[in-house]
Amino acid sequence: MTSRAEEQIRADIVEAGRRLYARAYIASNDGNISARLDDRRLIATPKSVCKGFMTPDMMVIVDYDGRKLAGERDPSTELPMHLEIYRNRPDANAVVHAHPPVATGFAVAGIPLTRAVLAEVITTLGSIPIAAYGTPSTSELPEAVRKYIKAHDGMLLANHGAVTCGGDVLGAYYKMETIEHFARISLVARLLGGEHLISREEVERLQGLRGMYGIPAPAPLCADPSDAGTDQVVCQVLEAPESSAQRLVPDVSLALRQAHGPGDARLRDGAVESRDGEIRLTYGELTALIADAVKTLKD
Repeated sequence: MTSRAEEQIRADIVEAGRRLYARAYIASNDGNISARLDDRRLIATPKSVCKGFMTPDMMVIVDYDGRKLAGERDPSTELPMHLEIYRNRPDANAVVHAHPPVATGFAVAGIPLTRAVLAEVITTLGSIPIAAYGTPSTSELPEAVRKYIKAHDGMLLANHGAVTCGGDVLGAYYKMETIEHFARISLVARLLGGEHLISREEVERLQGLRGMYGIPAPAPLCADPSDAGTDQVVCQVLEAPESSAQRLVPDVSLALRQAHGPGDARLRDGAVESRDGEIRLTYGELTALIADAVKTLKD
């Protein structure tokens, strides 16, 4: 006989699955959700079932080694990733894995969502790194997630999707919404010419607001990216440029400007090389370059 608390968790998993499917964060049998029941048992979504049409009785109960304890179906083959998160995050009571299209596009392109762009994201998730590629349903994926999970509530999975954890099922789901929302805004900003970044001083001010809003931070921001660690990251790396005068700073590599000067070809005519090596041009700058190239060919 299930308890009232377990009934609510089952209902929340069904609701989260319905929302993931309705928002096209998953398709067909994609994605999986799990939650803690107690210190011995987890409840998880079954494999080979569309998460948008689950019913509470479909869930599977397992122990923390992944052995099935109850349920007519088998748990998701990606359960080991969930188990790895629970082992490393005793504060996490739920895990959501999905494939939100824009965020997954960033994951496929190898671009982490680690720029200080949106105040709301800084205060809730901080940075959103990319875990290295691991073949789904193998030990590679839990190993890749292990590197970042102690310091992050959400991350992209290279060429795969995203995963979040939270204090409860809907809390973990809302973090997935935040990742996809952030990815959409980041994509639009880059298409329009690039983001302005929030300065480190302002980022630190926003981090201080977490306590006021009652938002627990899994880890502090790294004062120096080299402090993050290698095998397991212990702090959050966020691209936030130093600026004592401005709260918003163009995403420009100061080191490149200092090294090559304003006359360098990579910076000529207002073109900007960002920190990740991407060259950005306005429409006018691109048109001028093409015109110059055509003139050169004619000459």
